[in-house]
Amino acid sequence: MEDAQGGTSDFISIRGIDVVYGEGENEVLAVTEASLTIREGEFVAVVGPSGCGKSSLLKVVSGLHPVRKGSVKVRGEEVVRPVKICGMAFQNATLLPWRTALDNVLLSLEISEDYARDFNRKRREYREMAMELLSIVGLVDFASKFPWELSGGMQQRVSLSRALIHQPRLLLLDEPFGALDAFTREDLWAVLQRLWLELRPTVILVTHDLREAVYLADTVYVFSPRPGRVLSRTEIDIPRPRNLETTFETDFHERVNSLRAQISRPAAV
Repeated sequence: MEDAQGGTSDFISIRGIDVVYGEGENEVLAVTEASLTIREGEFVAVVGPSGCGKSSLLKVVSGLHPVRKGSVKVRGEEVVRPVKICGMAFQNATLLPWRTALDNVLLSLEISEDYARDFNRKRREYREMAMELLSIVGLVDFASKFPWELSGGMQQRVSLSRALIHQPRLLLLDEPFGALDAFTREDLWAVLQRLWLELRPTVILVTHDLREAVYLADTVYVFSPRPGRVLSRTEIDIPRPRNLETTFETDFHERVNSLRAQISRPAAV
């Protein structure tokens, strides 16, 4: 385990940020004095109790919410607007019900500024890109199915493919498997690990599931109760690829239990 300054590169650099919602007597301080650094290609998980500012971290990194104080930089540039190199997936897949799985994946290219202008001319090329992703997540035979014909886990596979189709260098995941049953969730851990190993985006995963964090991440940051502060930075050096057998190993359980203990630790003032 290392402190919050333990990073070695600055693909993402967050220094002393405060994140606030509302104004006046309705103002809520969600995150305070948070600092962390994320290397390019690193898989980071952020854990902590509900309401500790984990999702707020994703919002400020993506440029969807400003910080009141401090600095947020992506690839050395201060974040002052939505970040173009970013893909996002959430707890709910939010697929368009009138579009097939393939067309839902392609939607990201249709609305992306960098791809939309060439979409009609390169439709075949983009379709092949989408089908390749659907193949990686095990849905190539379901490309023509509509969302209501897919299970919740299948819908999340489509959502992940949609988030990655425009080849983002940064992938932000906000509880993407939180609404799924345990068996489906564990199945999708393997899917996400495979996507990351093949494509190598920088990933920030927000999760309440400590096993999920240890299974997937290179580094886990623990946030305190609101207002969120970085309590600790833990490197997960378990060899990859990881599998479900890994989750039964003593080393894995020790890391999960250590994170659980850190979450209950009072935040330093």
